[in-house]
Amino acid sequence: MIARRACLLAGTAILAMSGTAHAAAAPADTVAVAEATTTADVPADATAADPTDGTEIVVLGFGQARSVQTITARDIAVLTPGTTPLKAIAKLPGVNFQAADAFGAYEWSSRISIRGFNQNQLGFTLDGVPLGDMSYGNSNGLHISRALISENIGATSVAQGAGALGTASTGNLGGTIMFESRDPSNDLDLAASGTYGSDATYRGFVRLDSGDLTGNGLKGYISYGYLKTDKWKGFGEQRQHQANVKIVQDLGDRGSLTGFFNFSDRREQDYQDLSLDMIDRLGLKTDNISNDFPLATRLAQIYQNQATRAGSATAALPYPTVGLTFPAPYETVDDAYFDAAGLRRDYLGGATFDGKLTDALSIKLTGYFHNNHGQGLWFLPYTPTPGGSALSVRSTEYDMTRGGALGHVAWEAGPNRLEVGGWYESNAFRNARRFYGLADQATPSRDALSFQSNPFATQFDVKFDTTTAMYYVADRLELGALTLNGGWKGYKVTNRAKQLVGNLASGTIDAKDYFLPQAGAVYALGGSTELFATFTQNMRAFTSAAVGGSPFATTQVGFDLIRDTLKPEKSDSYEVGGRFRAAGFQASAAAYYVDFTNRLLSLVNGVASVGNPTTLQNVGDVRNYGFEATALYKVIPAVSLFASYSYNKSEFRDDVLNTNGTVNTATAGKTVPDSPRHMVKGEIVYNDDRFLARIGADYMSRRFFTYENDQSVGGRLLLDATIGYTFATTGPLKGFAIEGSVTNLTDKNYVSTVGSNGFGARGDNQTLLAGAPRQFFVTLRRGF
Repeated sequence: MIARRACLLAGTAILAMSGTAHAAAAPADTVAVAEATTTADVPADATAADPTDGTEIVVLGFGQARSVQTITARDIAVLTPGTTPLKAIAKLPGVNFQAADAFGAYEWSSRISIRGFNQNQLGFTLDGVPLGDMSYGNSNGLHISRALISENIGATSVAQGAGALGTASTGNLGGTIMFESRDPSNDLDLAASGTYGSDATYRGFVRLDSGDLTGNGLKGYISYGYLKTDKWKGFGEQRQHQANVKIVQDLGDRGSLTGFFNFSDRREQDYQDLSLDMIDRLGLKTDNISNDFPLATRLAQIYQNQATRAGSATAALPYPTVGLTFPAPYETVDDAYFDAAGLRRDYLGGATFDGKLTDALSIKLTGYFHNNHGQGLWFLPYTPTPGGSALSVRSTEYDMTRGGALGHVAWEAGPNRLEVGGWYESNAFRNARRFYGLADQATPSRDALSFQSNPFATQFDVKFDTTTAMYYVADRLELGALTLNGGWKGYKVTNRAKQLVGNLASGTIDAKDYFLPQAGAVYALGGSTELFATFTQNMRAFTSAAVGGSPFATTQVGFDLIRDTLKPEKSDSYEVGGRFRAAGFQASAAAYYVDFTNRLLSLVNGVASVGNPTTLQNVGDVRNYGFEATALYKVIPAVSLFASYSYNKSEFRDDVLNTNGTVNTATAGKTVPDSPRHMVKGEIVYNDDRFLARIGADYMSRRFFTYENDQSVGGRLLLDATIGYTFATTGPLKGFAIEGSVTNLTDKNYVSTVGSNGFGARGDNQTLLAGAPRQFFVTLRRGF
């Protein structure tokens, strides 16, 4: 299809409410709030372009040639400790973040989309290191909630339209989220917090800053975080251990040398995935029956009887005493499983040299290493344990070892800055599905929160090797009030699969494009107003996995049919907008148009827990366009307001066709699932450095969860609030603060995550997760 191009005029900013502050002063060592990556489209004075008095919590990216907003550490600090930074950026325009827990860290439910692009079409980095697509079954990285403790986040920047050319991502079709870790303090200090709250939540954090150890700029910190909470419905718990270490050697005029090491062990029992039918029959609070193994066994036995009778009307039932009818209120075997869990253990480390070779020539180099071991577990009734229980434990297993290097060289000569850089990564990933036996007894013989061993069967075991090689060239030219940015990147990703067990595909497929251009301009109308425009072309590489939207997640015959014709997804993004500031007021507005081609659709076949192969195919184009506005206003030093509004229309432009040309899925003109048309977010904050009070609101309109738009969940408005008090600046309580927070203030019953088990073509699907009810937390802090 011939791509249609359009440019939209920037609209005017709308003023609404919010701006957060924390009761303690911002640490002097918080990272700069300019864009987190070092690229040639960042003005040399980017930090100066956003002057603050240390109390700002959202920075609107003045000087950028595209929409960029940054959330500072102060905004993350006001949230309940342990909250993912993704929840902090949810108030920014265009950002749709959902999770089924108060912290936003429960990974099975955690979903983020921007301007209609879902999570695996976005880019994520931490200090420049690629995090992959941060999906639950991540084959190329890890989630930020595991990569770094939230108290060690220095800033989070969101580029809604497109990331900088040097972003280490091969998936950022629709935007980039860049996380920066805080730098060590120049002074010896101990920061700590303890949180207690609803559902037996315990959260502890401690960080020891060394200060300058030698007097010559050698400093570091070591920190530890622990979270344990009971599920808010059903039975089970979620817990995590984390450790972060960072050390920096300041080299003076020559730059700095940084090393880091991060560890995470996260284990969480899952909530039951729901359908609209289940919600209607059983309610939003229905869940797995993890406290009743005999009932789970009985349901599995009834299901086995039904399967036997379906195969032969005269066959003897394997469990004749339980019959063929499920006990009320259950009507299907998928209404309640015994248990499910996600287990992830990660090690992430690396080093960075950032230095100036001459006054005009600078260099930055980073090397990194990541190791992950994970299992996703379901106690399921479909495959009985031989000689044992009617249930077995089905696992999807992830083992990843990846390493890489990225860097750039920049040369500045007067008004011109030229940057050349690249990224290389080698990723060895193994994806398996196994079944583990359960004893025929009244209690489960395996623990859902333990890594499983000694399987009785392996459905598949596939080894993947992925190599990524990327380069980019970027240039910035300052011509008085006009600044021009331009350049291009190119990369090749080669995906190789070798089947060890099972009947999934083996082979090689790659995605390459050595010229993906980007161009932008910023024009300053005066000291307080600027206009910007940008064009970006991006491509998303294929993923290497045996599940999800991978070309290998099918049979060998299926892969051989698509390997020579499958095309990687591409997007052409156009954006225009403006920014304005005066006194205590700041605002930005942007309009955008995206032509998204070669969209890949992975259709789910049957109930997700059965594990049937998916079907991946190019299904035409998508058109995204919309408008966003952000406003901040500091009424008086103690009172600040913030608000954002987003309008987004993401529509399929083509039907999904069968090989004979007939319509398989009527998607033309339909809205992309999980892309709300309207989102409005706002906050009001009072903070006089002693008392803190904050209330926030988050509204989004209806979301579809089928491609044909015949099923949806309604819009919802959520409120949350925080109050706090900082003790006197002298005496034994110096540096201490106490805070109380409440999430879902009105105790709204609502569906949070849609698409937990993917999206179907039509009809109801067990792919929804209920949002957490009202929950309360109290925190005692010191040193923040």
